[in-house]
Amino acid sequence: MRIVIDVQGAQTSGSAFRGIGRYTMGLAQGIARWRGPHDVIIAASDAFPESPPLLRATFAPLLPPGHFRVWQCPRGISAADDTNHARRRAAACVREAYLAALRPDVVLVSSLFEGLIDDAVASIGTLHDIPTAAVLYDLIPLIHRETYLSHHAVIEKWYEAQLDHLRRADLLLAISASSSKEAKDHLGFPAGQTVNIGAAADPQFHRRNLPLSTLDTVRARYGLNLPFVMYTGGIDHRKNLDRLVTAFARLPAHLREAHQLAIVCKADDDAQDRLRTLARREGLGASTLMFTGFVPEDDLIHLYHACTAFVFPSWHEGFGLPALEAMACGAPVIASNASSLPEVVGLDEALFDPLNPDSIANSLQQVLEDRGFRERLVSHGLGQATRFSWDITAQRAVKALEALHLRHALQPQRRRAQTPRPKLAYVSPLPPEQSGISDYSAELIPELSRFYEIEIIASRPDIGPEWLRSQFPIRSPDWLSANPSSYDRVLYQFGNSAFHQHMFDLLREVPGVVTLHDFFLSGVAWWMEGDVGRAGHLARALYRSHGYAAAEQRYKRGDINSVIWDFPCNADVLSDAIGIIVHGPNAVRLARQWYGPDTARDWAIIPLLRAPAFGFHRSEARRRIGLPEDAMLTCSFGGLNATKLNHVTLEAWLASAHADRPDAYLAFVGGHSNDDYGRALLATARNSRAAERILITGWTDQSTYRDYLAAADIAVQLRTLSRGETSAAVLDCMNYGAATIVNANGSMADLPADTVWKLPDKFERAQLAAVLDVLARDTGKRKALGQRARERILRTHAPRACAAAYHEAIEVAYRQADATTRGAISSIGRSASGLTAADLAQISGCLAQNGAQPITRQFLVDVSGLLAPDSKDRIQSSPRELLLELLRRPPAGFRVEPVHASVKVNGYRYARRWTMSLLGVPSEGFEDEPVDAHAGDVFLALYPNHRASSGQADLYRRWRTLGVRTAFIIDDQPPARVPRQVSHDGEKPCTDWLEIVAEADNALCVSRSVADDFRAWLDEQGARRSTPIEIGCIHRGGDVKNTAPSRDMPAARIAATCPLTLTESVDMLVQALGLPPRQSALPGGTATV
Repeated sequence: MRIVIDVQGAQTSGSAFRGIGRYTMGLAQGIARWRGPHDVIIAASDAFPESPPLLRATFAPLLPPGHFRVWQCPRGISAADDTNHARRRAAACVREAYLAALRPDVVLVSSLFEGLIDDAVASIGTLHDIPTAAVLYDLIPLIHRETYLSHHAVIEKWYEAQLDHLRRADLLLAISASSSKEAKDHLGFPAGQTVNIGAAADPQFHRRNLPLSTLDTVRARYGLNLPFVMYTGGIDHRKNLDRLVTAFARLPAHLREAHQLAIVCKADDDAQDRLRTLARREGLGASTLMFTGFVPEDDLIHLYHACTAFVFPSWHEGFGLPALEAMACGAPVIASNASSLPEVVGLDEALFDPLNPDSIANSLQQVLEDRGFRERLVSHGLGQATRFSWDITAQRAVKALEALHLRHALQPQRRRAQTPRPKLAYVSPLPPEQSGISDYSAELIPELSRFYEIEIIASRPDIGPEWLRSQFPIRSPDWLSANPSSYDRVLYQFGNSAFHQHMFDLLREVPGVVTLHDFFLSGVAWWMEGDVGRAGHLARALYRSHGYAAAEQRYKRGDINSVIWDFPCNADVLSDAIGIIVHGPNAVRLARQWYGPDTARDWAIIPLLRAPAFGFHRSEARRRIGLPEDAMLTCSFGGLNATKLNHVTLEAWLASAHADRPDAYLAFVGGHSNDDYGRALLATARNSRAAERILITGWTDQSTYRDYLAAADIAVQLRTLSRGETSAAVLDCMNYGAATIVNANGSMADLPADTVWKLPDKFERAQLAAVLDVLARDTGKRKALGQRARERILRTHAPRACAAAYHEAIEVAYRQADATTRGAISSIGRSASGLTAADLAQISGCLAQNGAQPITRQFLVDVSGLLAPDSKDRIQSSPRELLLELLRRPPAGFRVEPVHASVKVNGYRYARRWTMSLLGVPSEGFEDEPVDAHAGDVFLALYPNHRASSGQADLYRRWRTLGVRTAFIIDDQPPARVPRQVSHDGEKPCTDWLEIVAEADNALCVSRSVADDFRAWLDEQGARRSTPIEIGCIHRGGDVKNTAPSRDMPAARIAATCPLTLTESVDMLVQALGLPPRQSALPGGTATV
């Protein structure tokens, strides 16, 4: 195995002389010593010309000649200057090309977070997919974004860009168990992709027998004329020096006056002034707090030996090397109990709470007063230091790299992704647009960029945050429409709000994979009609999704909101998409409910992404929202409305023991409207005996929302009339470990029973009150339920896991598409030079016919005879009534489509404008397009124009060949046995038309005598068929008392005559065709007009 180690971490101005530089050299030298049979090459950059000679001399005794290499790096690439962006990307390609030319089996990056202020560049997966490991020091800026990134736009952009590379690492070599856990918790790395290899102090840090005079000289050099407590490390916020100064000031006076506090590191004037001001305010003398400034390494070692105690109060470290160095030198060490420091120090009694100055002060007092404690610390520290060495760290690293190489050799398909990564257009709203999908996309995009080179398609250019704009190019929808070939993949994030209105036309032009956040899209369809000015848009969308019955209700219902509520209106999106992603099984159930059991077979279910909640403090959250520390807090999150059953939550809480507990509170966290429901809820709360303990917050910002999540003991999230969406609020409650009560409605029915307390969909208030009492009473049960919920979120909803699932779903969808019509179009297009226009037209027609089936089968009803100019005078009203009955209640799984043919033009067209007129509603925007028939459709010549039908013989034959069932109605004019009888329109011989009928699958006759005549005529013709025609009697809508429909039976195909209602006539017509029974209501349970 050949290992190439990028050692820029030991070269850059920001790292070379700090902990990262030391770590890089210690690890690289250790790997060189413990490489065994492996080939190790050190790769350095020429951008730091003073370092390669020193590095070459260091590695010369450890590696064969030629194994130290220097690559030429472009200049002017620091990330601090935005104008360097293109050069920086080019430099990443230059670097990766050089490393690939060394033919490595694995690449090890010593430090990815370089290049902010100098000409370093570190990347993964820009050019190749060679297995790559990176050293992970910590994720402190990510975890504490508000402190380190949010107010520093340049740093945030650079950090996020490098984080994007880190996510693509095949292996993380963590410097501590704490750092390894951070990768799992905050980046979702699986356990097998992050290994704790530890760290070590350099060998010069060890206990020495130093003369007191030498130590006194060093102390005097830095003004330390009393016994002193020493700190060394950085000076930034997480180092916690403010609390250290406060704690030192709280020591008993005799200890304060007898000791100094030495801050041994470089500190700028502002930091020194701030801490000195704090010291004076806390009552410390001017000479108590001492700043040494930068000290050489020899002096640092002497100070470790000279100090009375070493204190390390940081509340977050990747490792905490100064604590280990101090222990190795024999100093008594006390330290914070946070992050990695417990594993470095390895002694519980040496640890304190870094957020509590009194805890720090108590440890300081013990170590200064208790000589036995100091001696235990020294003895333990010397032994603990021996557990860390560069040889141990290097051996762990080599073993991990061997496992990485073996894994990829045996399973090459497990590599990160195709390299270079496919280019993906990501179409979605993004912040500052106020949509949950905006925030969702901002979290998903960085993780998804492990697999794709992403460009964002947004309707506005000012999306945020700024780092997202800098890392991912922003394009307009018009750009995507004009440049679809620029992308290998397209991903749409669809929701039911105005932020998505531009996506419908775009999806039709540039198909892609769709994430359907809301199953119902009728709200945005109505918005497009009203606000965008597309007259009739909602009616057309209703028709395309649900047929004429739904389109009719757009105009005939008094309440448009009820139409929007009842109908999903999403068939256009489902049909135009290459693939569909949803967040739970409930959306699949709804699809099958509305469009049939064969729908959604290829849909991918990816849990709704939730960034893991870490670092929240219950006590601090309660303090910020003004609640007592020991309160029993029940919360309900989300806007207040009847579908959230907030009134039920309130009534159940009031009926429970909570209402009489002075420490119990109920909080509704979310906006509410001043409607009847909201006013009634407020009145109930205010008039209750617990009014002062019932909080209705109204709209809150994200910070307050998270505080309530962190503070909650119990969460109650109820729903009724769910429309397919996944409840983000429920997942948030689970993410924060609240014991969450739900009812089994919609997507909440699919939550694992051991992660929430799940009531039935329909439940009694007393049931909810009883559960509230159980959870309040049984602390163990409550906490266990919350912990299981939190583990579920971390395991299945983490961004990294969701992004991997997205990658798989997108690639599966595109593979399937490329193997069908989409792929055929592309392949034919590459070799179209030998095809004529006629060839291409024929091929296009075949591809269109062979393409994906519509989501609902069609019942094509020929009404050409009703469209004739004189039809209103010649034809009774009952045929129209029969058709209306059929339109309003179609056979299950079918949409009824009236169609018409013309004598002058071959083929059928949809009779959309006529049908809307028949329904008595506007037809604006409805077009009579050519009929597109597919296998499984049924064609019935119910009211044909015989002249037009006689010219369609070839079409009927083609339809039957494709799997379309054809059926014709034979009326009692003319008798079939009269040869060449002229039809009632006086122009076309009837026998020509009967010959067409004779080829059909069904012949439905309006009376027994007509059926007998037609059967006799068939016998006389001696027609041969592979399958016999089915002949039956039906009633078509004339005199309902004189005819009776029936389905042909094997022996006697004509049923007895009996009086029928219109509904019965239609039902028997459907039965005679062998179609499913008609719907009693629309699929969602919606009644028709």
